[in-house]
Amino acid sequence: MTTEERLERLEKELARAKRRNRWLAVGVLLAAGAWAALAGFKGSATAAARTEVEDRFQQAGEVLKIVRASGFVLVDENGKTRAVLGMGEDGPRLWLYDENGEAHAMLSVNEAGSMLTLCDKNGKIRAMLAVNEAGPMMSLDDENGKPRAALGAGKDGPMLRLGDENGKPRAMLAVVKSGPMLRLGDEKGETRAMLFVTVAGPRLSLFDAAGKPVARLP
Repeated sequence: MTTEERLERLEKELARAKRRNRWLAVGVLLAAGAWAALAGFKGSATAAARTEVEDRFQQAGEVLKIVRASGFVLVDENGKTRAVLGMGEDGPRLWLYDENGEAHAMLSVNEAGSMLTLCDKNGKIRAMLAVNEAGPMMSLDDENGKPRAALGAGKDGPMLRLGDENGKPRAMLAVVKSGPMLRLGDEKGETRAMLFVTVAGPRLSLFDAAGKPVARLP
């Protein structure tokens, strides 16, 4: 396998991992909304009962050391849902909300692996950290949802990908068994320059807009 093929394989592996984790994050967000709606529905109906139970334990001085349940809803002093812990069909999930009911952090674990998703004040996903069978992966998006940075450590080695304001990959750095490599792209995301360092020495390749090599050193 050539160094170009290795870099392309790393890039595709990172892209597949990000798409898989993003779809999982969307599912987590939808499930979080359902949990929040359920928590709000039950909140007013169980407020009196919850207060009664709290008073009883405070008066008795009892401390629960072990609690077994399939879900928990944490509310603030205004009765707003701030955290939800529950079991989904594929594993446990934890959601954290701000005072406006927007989910800002989600943590999930399933058969494929684990994932942490962080959102901004508008509820848009800005950062994701996941670990699955392909290895650990982290992605960062801007306020418009465009991927700006992705870092992964697959079987072939680590790779860093940087994108522009349109989400096009402009720079990729990877380290594989044969050595480090750097790829630079144009505004369309097409490869225009590649730099390798292998046991045979450094090599620089330049390409035109059509992807054809126009220069190579040495």
